[in-house]
Amino acid sequence: MTEQFDPSAFLSTCSGRPGVYRMFDSDARLLYVGKAKNLKNRLSSYFRKTGQAPKTAALVARIAQIETTITANETEALLLEQTLIKEWRPPYNILLRDDKSYPYVFLSDGDFPRFSIHRGAKKQKGKYFGPYPSAGAIRESLSLLQKTFMVRQCEDSYYKNRTRPCLQYQIKRCKAPCVGLVEPEVYAEDVRHSVMFLEGRSNALTDELSTAMEAAASTLDFEKAAELRDQISLLRRVQDQQSMEGGTGDVDVVAAFVNPGGACVHLISVRGGRVLGSKNFFPQVGIEEDVAEVMSAFLGQYFVSSPERDLPSELIVNVVHEDFPTLIAAIDELRGRELTISHRVRGTRARWQQLAVTNAEQALSARLANRQHVAARFEALAEVLNLDEPPQRLECYDISHSSGEATVASCVVFGPEGPLKSDYRRYNIEGVTAGDDYAAMRQVLLRRYGKLAEAMRLAEAQAGEAPPDVEIGKAGEATPVAPRPRLPDLVLIDGGKGQVGMAREVFESLGLDLSRIVGVEKGEGRKVGLEELVFADGRPKVYLGKDSAALMLVAQIRDEAHRFAITGMRAKRASVRTGGSKLEDIAGIGPKRRAKLLQRFGGIRGVGAASVDDIATVDGISRDLAEAIYQALH
Repeated sequence: MTEQFDPSAFLSTCSGRPGVYRMFDSDARLLYVGKAKNLKNRLSSYFRKTGQAPKTAALVARIAQIETTITANETEALLLEQTLIKEWRPPYNILLRDDKSYPYVFLSDGDFPRFSIHRGAKKQKGKYFGPYPSAGAIRESLSLLQKTFMVRQCEDSYYKNRTRPCLQYQIKRCKAPCVGLVEPEVYAEDVRHSVMFLEGRSNALTDELSTAMEAAASTLDFEKAAELRDQISLLRRVQDQQSMEGGTGDVDVVAAFVNPGGACVHLISVRGGRVLGSKNFFPQVGIEEDVAEVMSAFLGQYFVSSPERDLPSELIVNVVHEDFPTLIAAIDELRGRELTISHRVRGTRARWQQLAVTNAEQALSARLANRQHVAARFEALAEVLNLDEPPQRLECYDISHSSGEATVASCVVFGPEGPLKSDYRRYNIEGVTAGDDYAAMRQVLLRRYGKLAEAMRLAEAQAGEAPPDVEIGKAGEATPVAPRPRLPDLVLIDGGKGQVGMAREVFESLGLDLSRIVGVEKGEGRKVGLEELVFADGRPKVYLGKDSAALMLVAQIRDEAHRFAITGMRAKRASVRTGGSKLEDIAGIGPKRRAKLLQRFGGIRGVGAASVDDIATVDGISRDLAEAIYQALH
C-alpha cells in the first residue's frame, strides 16, 4: 500500500450497486466508513477537481486504498456502516460519544424494597423503569418519590445495620422500615403508587389519591386526608413542570446545531406526554459539517447502533436528510417497530422543536467557551513546564481510605477538551499495610504502567515484522487494529516528595521517562492556592501562584481524582462492612471490636486471611477470642 492511489483506475472497476466503502491511509489505518445507494457515483464525488470542503480535501489527500462491500439494498448498507463505525470509530466520521450504558430506575425485591439508579446488566431481581436520557432525570424522579411516598433509597448494607431511624426519617423522606416504624401493607401501597408514577400513570394516580382523600375526610380521619392532600399537590406540581403543553404519546424531540467550532444535538424525551428529561450530545464532526449530515449520523448511531435504546413512536427533528427513509426501514428491520420522523410541525409541536434548537445552540456556545478556557489552561501549564506544545493527555492518581480500611486508588484522565471519563479507572488496593499510602501508590502505578510498558516493548519488537497498525486477513486485505500504546504526556501525583519518590522508583524499574511525573504538593497549612509542583527528575519545585491558569487546571484535575477516589472508597467500605456483620455474630464481638478488626486488616476479607496470631495482636482481642474468630470465618 505504498503505491500512489489512482482514483481513475479504481472508479473504472467500482460497482454501481448499494454498499459500504472503507478508506485507508498508507499505513492501513482506517480513515472513513460510508455507505451509498450507488457506490460508483458516491465515490466519484470525492475526487472531483473543484468544490471540495477543506476537511474532505484533507481526507482525500490521505487515501491510499479503498475497499467496498456490496449489499443487497441500502438498508443493509446502513446497518453494516453503523456496525463498522461503532467498532472502529474512524477519525473522519461523525462520531457520537455516548454512554456505554443507560440509566434505569431499579426497584428491588423484598418486603421493603428500595429505589435506586441502575446501569449495566439487569442481573438483580426486581423491576426496571426506563431507560432515562440521563442520570440527572432519574435523580429528579427519585427525589420526588422520596418527598411524596417516602420509599427508602438507602443501600441494603446501611438498611440492615440500622438500630434507630436515620436523618431521612427525621426530615420526612422515609418511613423507617429498617426499625419497623411502618407496616408492610402501608409500605407496599406506597411502592405501588410510586410504580404508577414511574409508569406514566400520573392522572390515574392522582384520581386514586383524590378518592382516598375524600374517603378519609368523610370518616373524620383528617390527618390521613391532609397527608393525601400534600401528595396530590406535589404530583400536580410535577405534572405541570414535566408535561408538554398539549402533548401526548411517546415523542423524542431532536435538534442539531452546527458552527465552525463543533456540533451539538439536543434531545428531549417525552413519554405519555410527560418530559422524562433532556440531554446534550456533542458528536465529533468529521469531514462533513452540514447540520443534516450530523442529524443523520446521530440518529443512526443513537437508535440503530444501540438496540437497547428506548424507541419512541415519533421523532420531531429540525432538519431533514435523504437517508431518513432508509433509517426508518433499518429500525423496523431491527426492532420490528414503525417510527415516524416529522419535520414540518405546527403549534405546540413547533414550539417543542424551537425549544430543542435553542437549547442545542446555547449548549454548544457554552461548551466552546469552556473549551477555550481549558485550552488556555493547558497552554499555561505547557509554558510553566517548558513543554514544546500543550499536553494532550494527563493522568492523575490519588489514594483514599477510611482509617486504613477499604483502600482505593483512582486514575482520572484529562485532555484539551476536559475530562475523558470513559478512561477513568479505579483500583482496589490489596496486600498492603492499612494506611500505607506509599505502598498503595506503588501498587497502582505498577499495575497501570507495568502493562503499558510491556505493550510498548511488544509493539516495538513487532515494528520491523509488519506495519504497527495492520493485520493481514486471510484474503490479503488490510484490517485496522487498535493504535499503538503510548504513555500519557504528564502523570500527576496527588502528593509531595514521598509519593513522587515512589512514582520515580516505579518508572525507573520499568524504564519509563521520569520527566513525565509531576507531584502536586500542598502548601503551608494545606491552604488552597499555595500548592507547588514537585518533579521526579530532579528539577526544583515550582510555585504557580494563586491566580495562575496552570494552577487552576492542576487543582481541577487533582480535585477530580480526589472525588473519584473517595466515591470508590465509600462504595467499597459499604460492601466491606456488609460482610463485617458476620463478626458481630461471634460471641464477644461488638461494634467497637468489629471496627478495630476491619480497620486493622482492611476489611472482612483481610480478617479471614489473617492467622490466629495476627488476630490476637488487635487491641481487645484475646487468644481465645482470636481462635473463635478464625474458626467462624473458615
